[in-house]
Amino acid sequence: MDPENAVVRVDGVRVVVNKDLVHLVLNKPRGWQSTMSDDLGRPCVGDIVSERVAAGQRLFHVGRLDADTEGLLLLTNDGELAHRLMHPSYEVTKTYLATVKGVLPRGIGKQLRAGVELDDGPAKVDSFALLQVNEGQSLVRLELHEGRKHIVRRLLDAVGHPVIRLVRTDIGPVALGDQRPGTLRVLGRKEVGGLYQAVGL
Repeated sequence: MDPENAVVRVDGVRVVVNKDLVHLVLNKPRGWQSTMSDDLGRPCVGDIVSERVAAGQRLFHVGRLDADTEGLLLLTNDGELAHRLMHPSYEVTKTYLATVKGVLPRGIGKQLRAGVELDDGPAKVDSFALLQVNEGQSLVRLELHEGRKHIVRRLLDAVGHPVIRLVRTDIGPVALGDQRPGTLRVLGRKEVGGLYQAVGL
């Protein structure tokens, strides 16, 4: 078997046999830039993986999170997988927990699922759940496959509930779990297989 070119599947799920491919999950802390370097010297993702980069790994992040958003960011040198995960046509779902201002009225989930008109066209969520209300703030979970800039913040702003805190918890089959902010972990075989499956590789 030629690991460079062979596609190996176990029970229908692809197994990555190329040892040079790296798939990592970072829990990006709030206030950090989603870049490999920052001209202004602000803390960035590149600082966390600097040893790997110094050792010759050419890593890039799959999508971005703005500085104020924390949570799951995938890092890889697997170009085809990264490209497909970022491409809207593959519709890979991303899950967020958002703390928003105010107590949400009934029907807001329905409104967000039906679609909201933003300045660059309509946007909607795939699923929405109110998890908690506490001291004039609400905690919600939403899933969407949109990748437009600040899409979650803009959607919630549009329905009158600005975001106070935003965390991305999942991308497709990969979940952050209880991974601490600022830490990296290597994706398991099953998770990598799940990502390949999600984008038809």
